[in-house]
Amino acid sequence: MPSFTAKDVQALRQSTGAGMMDAKRALDENDGDMEAASKWLREKGLASMAKREDRENSQGAVAVASTDEAIAMVELRCETDFVAKSTDFVELAEEMARLVAAKGEDAAAERQEELERLKLTLKENIQLGRVVRFAGGPSTVSDAYLHVQSGRGVNGVLVELDGGSEELAHGIALHIAFAKPEYLNRDEVPAAAVEEERQALEAITRNEGKPEAAMPKIVEGRLNGWFKERCLLDQSYVQDEKQSVGQVLEAASAKVNRFAQVVIGQ
Repeated sequence: MPSFTAKDVQALRQSTGAGMMDAKRALDENDGDMEAASKWLREKGLASMAKREDRENSQGAVAVASTDEAIAMVELRCETDFVAKSTDFVELAEEMARLVAAKGEDAAAERQEELERLKLTLKENIQLGRVVRFAGGPSTVSDAYLHVQSGRGVNGVLVELDGGSEELAHGIALHIAFAKPEYLNRDEVPAAAVEEERQALEAITRNEGKPEAAMPKIVEGRLNGWFKERCLLDQSYVQDEKQSVGQVLEAASAKVNRFAQVVIGQ
């Protein structure tokens, strides 16, 4: 049993500005002695780490990995692109992605100690971002796409199809990377968001002086365009813009079960 309580950890955090895990470790290392733990944190350079946790970390790297059973994607966040492009940072993201692909989403936590060490070394607010893993069944086809810029992934996509081919799955992943759909289909769009957009389009159309009788058709056409920007199946396929993604999938007797995208900075 530890010789300290959660209140001791909180008190040490408040007095030193250290992160929770660092404060707990300091007390572990010093048998619950608050003064010795505080000194240990200062010597290790871990005091004031908690202040970094409030700093914006919109930069980072995306990594993808796969096994025979699953594909995975991990986002590692930091404050600057300088750190995001560093070798240690990118390698940690890649190692986490491999662990997640092999073991599951929780496996990224196995590298928490390395992450904490990187925080100390690079002096930035470094955190694990999105973690996604797709493990499909015998009829599914999965693929991933990663756009790399300056040595680190900045736009990652996972896609899982029911039916179809690896080539089609890769094509859909490329499309998602480019078109950035928010939803798979119209059914996934929140009803409140649709109604809000419909009302806005009605107001715009009325202010343009369009005939009242033509209003419903005009608004519906504009709402279809709004859906096309946001819903994967409605979008024009980047490799054949004469067809929608939905039409391409239907021709291949395939459907998208799920997809995920992580774009650094968004």
